[in-house]
Amino acid sequence: MVRDPSTGNGKVVVNRTMSLDGFTAGPGDAMDWIFDYMRAEQFPEIMAATGAMLIGRRTYEVGKRLAGEPAYDGGPEFVLTHEPPDPPDPAVTFLTGDIGEAVATARSAAGGKNLEILGADVTGQCLRRGLVDEILVYVLPVLLGNGIRFFSSPGLARIDLEPVSVTPSGPVTMLRFRVRE
Repeated sequence: MVRDPSTGNGKVVVNRTMSLDGFTAGPGDAMDWIFDYMRAEQFPEIMAATGAMLIGRRTYEVGKRLAGEPAYDGGPEFVLTHEPPDPPDPAVTFLTGDIGEAVATARSAAGGKNLEILGADVTGQCLRRGLVDEILVYVLPVLLGNGIRFFSSPGLARIDLEPVSVTPSGPVTMLRFRVRE
C-alpha cells in the first residue's frame, strides 16, 4: 500500500516510542520516561511530513494527563473511541466505528501529508486491515521491565517489514520500516 510521494498522497505511518525491552508505556500507562530522552523537536522532518494524527482513546488520555492538554502537534487530531467524552474536547475530532473509515477521514484531513497512527489498539486494527505503509520506532536506552508491550494483538498474521533506515539522534535510535505487500 506504499504511496507515491509525488502524488501528494501521504503515507499511513505507525509512530511508536519503545524501551529497549519492548515497552511503549510503563506500569500504570506511565510515559513520562520518554521525555527523559527525547523531544519532538529532535525530529523536525517527521513533524513537517505529518498532516494529521489518528490516536487511540487510551493514548489520547495518557497524553492529556502528561501535558494537561493533547500532547501532539501534527495537524488535526482524531481519536478513535467507542465513547466520546462529554463534553468533547473542541480541539479534537472523536471518531467511532470502522477503522477503515477512521483512517480515510483522517487521511483526507492530512492534506496529502502523512497520517500518523498512535496507540497500540489502533495500530493493531490498522495492521490487521493492511492500512499501514510504514512503522517508525524510536528506541530509547532504558529497560522498563513491565508495562504495555510495543505490540500485542491477537489474531494478527505475520507481516514482513523492509528496513528503510536507522537514524541515531543523541540517545535515541529511530528505526523506519516499510510494510511489505
